[in-house]
Amino acid sequence: MAHRTQFQLLASRRFLPFFITQFLGAFNDNVYKNALIVMIAFRLVESEANALINIAAGLFILPFFLFSASAGQLADKFDKSRLIRLIKLGEIVIGSLGIGALYSGSNLLCLAVLFLLGVQSAFFGPVKYAILPQSLKRSELVGGNALVEMGTFVGILAGTIVGGLLAGLTGQGEHGLFYLSLIIMGAAIFGYSASRWIPQSPAPSPNLHINPNPITQTNKILRTTAKTPSIFYAIIGISWFWLLGAAYLTQIPSFTNNVLGGDESLVTLLLCAFTVGIALGSMLCERLSNGHIELGLVPLGAAGLTIAGIALSSAGGSFQELQEPTLSAFFNSNGALTILTCIVLLGIFGGLYIVPLYAMMQDRSPREIRAQIISVNNILNALFMVVSALLGILFLNILGATIPQFFLVIALMNAAVAIFVFTKVPEFAMRLLIWMLSHTMYRVKHQGLEQIPAEGPALIVCNHVSYVDALLLAGAVRRPIRFIMYKPIYEIPVLHFIFRTGRAIPICSKSRDPAGYDQAFKDIEQGLQDGDLLCIFPEGQLTKDGEMQPFKAGIEKILARTPVPVIPMALRGLWGSFFSHKGGHAFTTLPKRFWSKVSVVAGAPIEAPEAKVEALHDEVLELRGELK
Repeated sequence: MAHRTQFQLLASRRFLPFFITQFLGAFNDNVYKNALIVMIAFRLVESEANALINIAAGLFILPFFLFSASAGQLADKFDKSRLIRLIKLGEIVIGSLGIGALYSGSNLLCLAVLFLLGVQSAFFGPVKYAILPQSLKRSELVGGNALVEMGTFVGILAGTIVGGLLAGLTGQGEHGLFYLSLIIMGAAIFGYSASRWIPQSPAPSPNLHINPNPITQTNKILRTTAKTPSIFYAIIGISWFWLLGAAYLTQIPSFTNNVLGGDESLVTLLLCAFTVGIALGSMLCERLSNGHIELGLVPLGAAGLTIAGIALSSAGGSFQELQEPTLSAFFNSNGALTILTCIVLLGIFGGLYIVPLYAMMQDRSPREIRAQIISVNNILNALFMVVSALLGILFLNILGATIPQFFLVIALMNAAVAIFVFTKVPEFAMRLLIWMLSHTMYRVKHQGLEQIPAEGPALIVCNHVSYVDALLLAGAVRRPIRFIMYKPIYEIPVLHFIFRTGRAIPICSKSRDPAGYDQAFKDIEQGLQDGDLLCIFPEGQLTKDGEMQPFKAGIEKILARTPVPVIPMALRGLWGSFFSHKGGHAFTTLPKRFWSKVSVVAGAPIEAPEAKVEALHDEVLELRGELK
């Protein structure tokens, strides 16, 4: 049985060992990286320190460009659990080298170890996300990704804090280095121990030929990915989030010092606020989507990121610099709560934005090249983070913008990127409208939807009560549905955008439009031959009295040309809603019902030879029952 909440995954061997492994990996990387940066900053004069810190950041991210393509191929070719164990053994070796480098006091050796940690992370990335669809059920994918994102950000924050604190102790004798070494080796060893409990994850492409050239391999997978716009633009959306996150997190120390007038404790507080927000947003995803991959949350998250970013810019720009750099002085100042709230909201909306995108990429990527697609995603993530740093240099150092002004710029850029992506993949906006409808006007319950085939051609027949019947069915059934609908309804403003996006097939009577009628049947036949799931409302029009009308004979014509299974479905509780014809025409009065109960019920599939008009009508009527 699927887990009812993501937290139950933490009690499962399918997930817990992997979760611990990836959390400790993120933690350890950041312990070493931040400790090294802090020690460099205190060992050298400012000009040399700044140069080495920038080199350190570049050396950690460089391996993602060099090795991600190969890492993706290895993850598709070999058992992922075995690869994870080998990668974690490598972390133990690298940790030992890192300790030696720290004790030697050689910045060059420390930087070399940091590069090796980047290599290890580059090889772990594709395995990390490609193993989830193999280990988890589809209904658990959102919850699993939510926990991984939460664990990653908490690990990054904890590692950053611990690394910085222990590095500060190194100037007070050998005890600081000893404790730092203990943490690094302990996390590496515990991470490897946890990885040994990860269940086997068989290779989807054991005969894959490895192409070691990162340029040609990346280009090849990019071209393959671009053939599926939803996956390609999901990757663009994910990469943009990492650019946005890097822009905010990189500037928080300077924002704290130069704008707020706070000290290191305030930096830690703001980083914690962002991490708590990411954790809350990630956890909210499963609850708001009922465990399904709900793409409607992505536009919601994007809008929230822009609004919270603009609010943070405004609050920061009007903040009076603290007279004392203490937390108590910050909390007693005007605007402190607003700034904290904005940063938490950035994290919450970031979680709502990123989790469905990762789940969508994993779910829709072809199984045999899933890890390679994720490797390309990691390369673009790294590229976008480099662009984030360049944007910071451009606006803050060259154009002379303030940090609040920079926050405003990237918030507005986020809106532009979101509009671009949602224009290229209108499914995001369509799903948002469906999600809003099913969470404001109605409380939608489902029954028997597991009887709808997961793949292959099929035809749904359903009663027709309101103008939003198609939206509610599309929201309930997670497999994409192509609707065969009355042309005047298809052409209703706003709804037309949704129906066109979903590749609906408009139809009207043969007497009114003979050419359109014939074309509709050709499109229906082609869709079923292509393996699509189609839905028709055989009554041909909305009910005027709440009762089901006789079914038209067109459905038998469809099945005669292309015999496929028929799934009877019924909508309950829509009669009398704002979108139905009860009491006159729909839309003529203000809505009187909000959050009313509606049910979507599916019956057992019926083979084409038995799917006669009268029998289908009686089956749908029985599913509907007395609740119109």
